[in-house]
Amino acid sequence: MPGLTRELPDEPATLQLAAEVHARLPPGALVFLHGDLGAGKTTFVRGFLRAAGYAGTVKSPTFTLVEEYVLPTLTLYHFDLYRLGDPEELEWLGIRDYLRPDAIVFVEWPERGAGILPPPDLDIELHYAPPGRRAVLRGSGASLAGPQTAPIFPAS
Repeated sequence: MPGLTRELPDEPATLQLAAEVHARLPPGALVFLHGDLGAGKTTFVRGFLRAAGYAGTVKSPTFTLVEEYVLPTLTLYHFDLYRLGDPEELEWLGIRDYLRPDAIVFVEWPERGAGILPPPDLDIELHYAPPGRRAVLRGSGASLAGPQTAPIFPAS
């Protein structure tokens, strides 16, 4: 499927891409993050949070399942479903309560929530591409349009 592909030679490039996404992503968005362990998923979320003005620690929610970041204009929830045993566990956690119009939700390993999670507004794949990484972003079109009239991420 078509999308925006960006080479990320180093961590600053990943943080910059996340800042660009921050500038375009509206509240209420659901973002899926795909990639192997160590591919840069949490680094991407950290870059997004830094662009939003968050200066605190950003850690992977691998063991906590979800981390909450309260910002002046919205709340960001960062899920890591790597250790999820069954997609139904998301229902027990009240996943639908997190999907609010005043929040942005990032989900690592979203395939482990298949059948429970709704389709994402933005789908991001991070791949190893030595010496760095490669990102492929696919958005849902006009909902991710920024100040310009065209969306930053082509529709999938």
